Amino acid sequence: MSSQLEILTIKYLASDIIQTVNYHESQCIAITHHSTAIEGSTLTLTETQLLITQYITAKGKPMTHHLMVTDDYEALLYILDEAKKKTPISPEFLKSINSLVNKNTGQVRNTVPIAIGRICDDTKGDFRLGNVSAGDTYFVNYDKVIPMVNDLCQKLQEKISETKAINDIYNLSFDAHFYLVTIHPWFDGNGRTNRLLMNYIQANFDLPLSIVCTEDKADYIEALIESRKQENTEPIREFLTQQHIKTLEEDLEKFEGRDKGIRFLL
Repeated sequence: MSSQLEILTIKYLASDIIQTVNYHESQCIAITHHSTAIEGSTLTLTETQLLITQYITAKGKPMTHHLMVTDDYEALLYILDEAKKKTPISPEFLKSINSLVNKNTGQVRNTVPIAIGRICDDTKGDFRLGNVSAGDTYFVNYDKVIPMVNDLCQKLQEKISETKAINDIYNLSFDAHFYLVTIHPWFDGNGRTNRLLMNYIQANFDLPLSIVCTEDKADYIEALIESRKQENTEPIREFLTQQHIKTLEEDLEKFEGRDKGIRFLL
């Protein structure tokens, strides 16, 4: 399966698809749509596109969903710009991503009585000062967040400097996503930030970016749960690899079949 991903990636990069006008904008819009839909946004792909490109809001949809979309898109553009600069992965860099994700929807939280007198501001990317859970999953104690994030950033930066093969790069990005979501450093925006970190690593190597499709959300969550249970990244690696193969194949199929719709005119 990993060899299939490598072959498809090479084929994708060798095609003219990336040179298509508005290709990067369309890809960013798709990434933003699916990432925010996974987190509860009700905007469709078309509504997301109209909001980002023409500032048209969707009728009957909550304003918070619109803000989630525009914030995520801004954060995506930010990490792509930072990837060109090869900005090192650090706790401050991760906080800057999360602050953009929460720019217009985040809260200022008083964490009393857990950390008396401490304020946690989502819009600044502050690491959480309280314990959190999702479903029946309990994440690491809040006082372990900073040392674990520091350790993760150091290891990821070391790996980036020595990783070369396409499959290894993707696996590194998938692993980074898993480890950061397992630490769950923030009260809000963890999923979006984790997926942006994954894409940041891929962008560092000029590879096609990953999309986690909203229609596969249940399988996505199950893969994360299985990786935690098994204490290894194989389940989430397998899921994200399959997701990437799926989206690359779909993109190539659409690109290669781009003339089909005008045949009746010929």
